Amino acid sequence: MELLVEPIMELVKCLGSSVCTYLDYHSNFNEAVSDLRRECENLNSHKEDINSKVQTEVLWGKKRKREVQSWLDHVQQINDEVQAIEGKIQRVKWYSRGHLGKLVCRKIEAVKRIRVEGCFPDGLVVDRPPTRGVIMSNDNPVGEDSAKEKIRGYLVGNEVRKIGVCGIGGVGKTTIMKHINDELVREAKFDKVIWVTVSYPLDVIKLQEKIACTIAGDDTRRLAGDEDTERRADKLKSVLGRVRHVLILDDVWEVFSLIEVGIPEPTIQNGSKIVITSRSIDVCQKMLCEIVKVEPLSFEESLNLFLDKVGHHVLQVPNLEGILKLIVEECGGLPLAIVVIAESMRKEDDVEVWKNALNELRERVKSVTGSDEKIFKRLRFSYDRLQNSDIRNCFLYCSFFPEDYSFSREELIEGWIDEGLINGLASRKATYERGHAFLNRLVKNCLLEKTVDWRGDAFKMHDVLRDMAIKSIGPEFGYMVKAGMKLTEVPDERGWGNDLKKVSLAGNNISKIPPGLSPKCPTLSTLILSNNQNLSEIPESFFQGMPELKVLDLSFTGIKALPNSISNLEKLSSMRLSWCHRLRYFPPLAKLTVLKKVDLFGSGIEVVPQGMEKLISLEYLDLRYCRNLKEIPMGMLSNLSNLQYLVFEMLKIEGEEVARMSKLETFRGALDDIQGYNYFVESQDFQILTDYFIKVGERLVYSSTTQREAVVSINCCDLGEECMVIPDNLQRLEIVQCRNMRSSLNKAALLEKATELSYCWIKSCEDMECVVDLDSSSYPVLDKLEVLDLRRLPKLSVLVRVEGATTPPHIFSNLKKLAIEICPGMRKLLPLELQQAFQNLEEIRVSACSQMEEIIASSDSDASSDKFTFPKLRILSLWNLPQLKSICSAKGVMVCDCIENIQIWRCLELKRIPVQFPLLDNGQPSHLREIRIDEESKEWWESVEWDHKNLLQPFLKYPRYLLELGGVTDGQRSRVRRH
Repeated sequence: MELLVEPIMELVKCLGSSVCTYLDYHSNFNEAVSDLRRECENLNSHKEDINSKVQTEVLWGKKRKREVQSWLDHVQQINDEVQAIEGKIQRVKWYSRGHLGKLVCRKIEAVKRIRVEGCFPDGLVVDRPPTRGVIMSNDNPVGEDSAKEKIRGYLVGNEVRKIGVCGIGGVGKTTIMKHINDELVREAKFDKVIWVTVSYPLDVIKLQEKIACTIAGDDTRRLAGDEDTERRADKLKSVLGRVRHVLILDDVWEVFSLIEVGIPEPTIQNGSKIVITSRSIDVCQKMLCEIVKVEPLSFEESLNLFLDKVGHHVLQVPNLEGILKLIVEECGGLPLAIVVIAESMRKEDDVEVWKNALNELRERVKSVTGSDEKIFKRLRFSYDRLQNSDIRNCFLYCSFFPEDYSFSREELIEGWIDEGLINGLASRKATYERGHAFLNRLVKNCLLEKTVDWRGDAFKMHDVLRDMAIKSIGPEFGYMVKAGMKLTEVPDERGWGNDLKKVSLAGNNISKIPPGLSPKCPTLSTLILSNNQNLSEIPESFFQGMPELKVLDLSFTGIKALPNSISNLEKLSSMRLSWCHRLRYFPPLAKLTVLKKVDLFGSGIEVVPQGMEKLISLEYLDLRYCRNLKEIPMGMLSNLSNLQYLVFEMLKIEGEEVARMSKLETFRGALDDIQGYNYFVESQDFQILTDYFIKVGERLVYSSTTQREAVVSINCCDLGEECMVIPDNLQRLEIVQCRNMRSSLNKAALLEKATELSYCWIKSCEDMECVVDLDSSSYPVLDKLEVLDLRRLPKLSVLVRVEGATTPPHIFSNLKKLAIEICPGMRKLLPLELQQAFQNLEEIRVSACSQMEEIIASSDSDASSDKFTFPKLRILSLWNLPQLKSICSAKGVMVCDCIENIQIWRCLELKRIPVQFPLLDNGQPSHLREIRIDEESKEWWESVEWDHKNLLQPFLKYPRYLLELGGVTDGQRSRVRRH
């Protein structure tokens, strides 16, 4: 065959260069494939080097540059594309290699180009805005002034370096330290105030990671890569040794070596301090701490705290004051018990109810020994007053997870739904609303505490309340909870009772389940093995004795395959397998006809499990971030007639198929094209959707948001004259790489009905000349739009094309944030005709627009001294605008009553800054916080004209790197980047 190629090529020269080129691709196919693989290997090696350097810098409190993150995203995208090509290479026919060879050669050039772009001469990271610590609480602790003053004295003095705050559970140790933490952060007596909850049992690696995350201000789960404990300790010690800090270690249960963790001993020389809170004086003494004991509240302090929580109006109820004081006495001076019991009695004015409550409380506390038992009984009283048994069980469910575990709102409600604690409602929306009500009730009764983590709002269970809950659901009630106990193996068969109903082994170090282990648990309904990351295999025998199993949670484990015995769990209703990234094999599911939930978020599955189309009861299917999954079989989804929740990425389906799912309420995924999207949106069943993210065109790369919202993202579509239908309840619209769009939002013929639209992001639409064309027959009013973000639009010349048309009075009237980036065709930003439309603007951000000359367009006859008022503008950021000559007309001024931050970066042609702001009586600007100028513009600053320039010098900063000043939030940007 090879002998024929050369004469054939000579023959076809007369047929034209295209044929020759095709044969070149054909004959060099194997070489091109090898080159592609080699270039990808080089690219990914460079990526790993970049990641390693960034991780190290993050530990030092730095922040990854946006351009670096964007490059890493591009590398991931090219890897996905190459992976798809590899699949084609395996299947390509000999006579088709020319076509595929052309694609391979193009991809080689793309890989090389991205490799070159991965050079960052100015560094990979920027400095984070300086933070001394995190404000922990808004409440002032009641009582124990002597303990607080003693702790503060030790912290500001030089004699004591380590302080041990001790006391029984619920006495208020953590509350006192949170208040002191906040004072230290505000007073800036230390460079850094670090708060870490230690909990039981001690895990050195997790403690190191918690400290590192607190220093870096990031939710990183690893300490600069996978390293051994000693190297991690050395890095931590080096970082902590550079700043004068207070390290607060809350809830310490056992003695440990500071050096082993990487915590330097505090000395007079380094000026640092350590505070430990613990129920054990012995632990604090062995760690060489000066002891401060927190005593229970006095009766007067207890009464004041109780009245603050229950409401002082109860003193007006006849004959109640005496009973109330007796209840306060029974609280034993423990703040946690007082708060929880008081909240359980709020809005209760019936004296007989109070008498009964007193009797119940006395009965529980009577004849109890041991400090923990005393507070458990008091807290149990408040738990019992949750008259709804489902709410009580929702509370108990929280104890199934490790101490100090942080739940998101959705995670908790989903768990309650799986357990059957919220059911019998007509829709998923109604079920969620009831879940919100249950959660709010637990928070209001102080049985759960609200906190904040990397996901936003989160919820935690106080460790004393968790202890009480576990004691309430011990083995005698059919529960086995051994979450977060550092177990390396599951209990043997003797540890599994025949009467077990629920078992949680979450958050341990279990790496294997012994072959042949088959617990006999005929009544077991819930088994939680989540967050055992080294668990890689489950034997066939393990599930054989669990015929009643309903909830199985294997999330965040390393399992590679599910045993075939799963197929026989015919009562199974919920299977949680999120982030099982090594999971490949799934047994047939056809027999699991009552299965309602399959969560495969982040799993490694390569094909949809066999028999899934037979799951007629399935209501919830999560296929997000399944990188190895290539397709959803045609027609499978339409068989799942009860599906209410469907989310997926990395693949596309037809809009017609989704439209046939009559009960769908939540949908996040990618549709093939505009026609299929329009069919779906116009279908009758679309109206019941309450939460959607619809990507049209390219696949949805990644979406981790759990926020309920309505989003449409149009990507890589050739719209031509095609008109996209916009849902009435749309909240976010994203348009990326769409061709043949001259006026972007005019393509949305029904956008004027989208009364909820608040965010619009448009990027890389090469033909777009304006955002809205008022001269068109159809255009949106956009009176609810709050954020308009425009990126990489080479032909964009104006925001709004007017040309004699009547300007709608409400267009952009609610716009708060306007961001324009890399739009080289724009010369003037805000059109003169729309001056009054931007009265609610809070941020203007313009960057890298090479031809931008004016921010506020001036008329040809503009000679007067005009005032342009922006009453709510807080941030003005102008970056890298080499042609910018004026912000407004020659004699005009921008009146900005609320301006806080001004950033002018490499705008060297700008001669005058006409921004005016109100002055205080002392002559200082009333709201201005800072002006940021790059170091290269110092000479420019000396020559620029600005009224009151002498007053502005103290606000001037020359940072090394450009820092964000607000506007579109980091969360929005990262979400957009992922999409």
